[in-house]
Amino acid sequence: MKPNFSRREVLKGLGAVGTSLLIDPVPVKAFKAPAMLMQRTIPSSGEKLPVVGLGSWQQFDVGSSADERNPLRDVLKKMNELGGKVVDASPMYGRAEQVIGDLSAEIKLNEQFFFATKVWTSGRQEGIDQMNASLKKMKRTKLDLIQIHNLLDWETHLKTLKDWKAQGKTRYIGITHYTDSAHSRLEQIVKSKSVDFVQFNYSIRSRNAEKSLLDAARDNGVAVLINEPFEQGALFRATKGKQLPDWAADYGIKTWAQFFLKYMISHEAVTCVIPGTSDVKHLVDNLGAATGKLPDANTRKMMVKYIETL
Repeated sequence: MKPNFSRREVLKGLGAVGTSLLIDPVPVKAFKAPAMLMQRTIPSSGEKLPVVGLGSWQQFDVGSSADERNPLRDVLKKMNELGGKVVDASPMYGRAEQVIGDLSAEIKLNEQFFFATKVWTSGRQEGIDQMNASLKKMKRTKLDLIQIHNLLDWETHLKTLKDWKAQGKTRYIGITHYTDSAHSRLEQIVKSKSVDFVQFNYSIRSRNAEKSLLDAARDNGVAVLINEPFEQGALFRATKGKQLPDWAADYGIKTWAQFFLKYMISHEAVTCVIPGTSDVKHLVDNLGAATGKLPDANTRKMMVKYIETL
């Protein structure tokens, strides 16, 4: 993966207070209604999930010190308080699984979250060993979703995952990738109807998934998780110092993060978007996109056109 530039780093570079107000997240106290979070249905089961979750790549790969872990503990607590559920991890993300498991257990919320992790290795037994390690790290006897990370040895792991699902070790199984070049392969697997979830990259500027992958997931009853929603911070750099269009307020959009997220959420095939953050204010900002009116087809075109003019 490419280097990540956080929203915090982008905001820090703005300097002027008047400009930062245009994209700073809304205050934590301004959003207190978990019941208002929009939800989408997992097609294979009918279970509903909030449309905004939490990614953990880099943000949760920290040590054991209080300075490193306290902000993340606060993020998980606030997420639960506001009605969020989906937390996405992977063995690829360093210590993220362990940190998530430790902190969620400490605050006695471990079973309240929808834990999604991945298998990221080659070989059947290696995959089994890694998934068992994930269960231990995340302090679960059953995971909600296990995905095959970046399609690595996917045919081998898919057989194991089907067995694990039948045995009750995972509730759902899926596949992931983060590049446009993998979309055709993801679509082929989605059409085989052998997975419950597919996770891939999609954003207001990176719209390759709109060509056919999103429709294929919807038409074949596969839930969709979206990664790279902010293009690793590139969208915030592109909109630095820029004002939101006046009509964004019609959709309850108060920040650029909500602008970007509402674009993705407004596609009916998207089940949940998983932006990563280690900041409570950013979490609250992101979850704010899961409330209020969604853009319609014409407004989505306006959103793309506006971004393209910046």
